[in-house]
Amino acid sequence: MAGFAQGKHAYGISDRSGFRYRLRDMRFEWNGSLVGKDEYEPKHPQLEPKRVRADAQTIRNARPDTATETTGFVVYTNSGDGIIGKLLESFEVTASVGTVTVTTS
Repeated sequence: MAGFAQGKHAYGISDRSGFRYRLRDMRFEWNGSLVGKDEYEPKHPQLEPKRVRADAQTIRNARPDTATETTGFVVYTNSGDGIIGKLLESFEVTASVGTVTVTTS
């Protein structure tokens, strides 16, 4: 069974310059070219950027804050007397996906 050439009589031709080099002195570059030892160029780091991990978007096992769930809030309106900042005494809110209805009483 025949094998590959070995020893001092094994030569190769550089893919870059066409010069003849000893096969044991040749190196493969990152792009697959077989070149002489003096022609070898390592891959530039900018050609292989660092992997960027995605930012965390959610909290694992999130729960609603029940302490502030029942507290009221104040709504101000400029309807009625035309005074900006008049306190709205009572109101009712009905909400659904995509629409919001506000009724004053």
